[in-house]
Amino acid sequence: CTKAAGDREVVVSLERLRYQKQAREILRSEEGYGLAVRRMTEPESEFGQLKNNRGFRRFLLRGMEKVTLEVGWLCLAHNLLKQAANDQKQRATFLQ
Repeated sequence: CTKAAGDREVVVSLERLRYQKQAREILRSEEGYGLAVRRMTEPESEFGQLKNNRGFRRFLLRGMEKVTLEVGWLCLAHNLLKQAANDQKQRATFLQ
């Protein structure tokens, strides 16, 4: 079914299949489901907010060290903006 020269060999890793089955069983358990739900609500929404609300689409710098620094600045700015919004909301509630 291919035009390439030479014999093709398909190898199935039994060890990988065992790990895959074990991972599925863990995810289907109550504890695994709870962890998966928690993961969805914790970091994923923050990345979505950075991309959608803050317009962050790509890194401006290159290299792991610089990208790490850029992510740190983004997270710091995001957290400060969230804190400012919380403070403003509390002040408004307090003044009423």
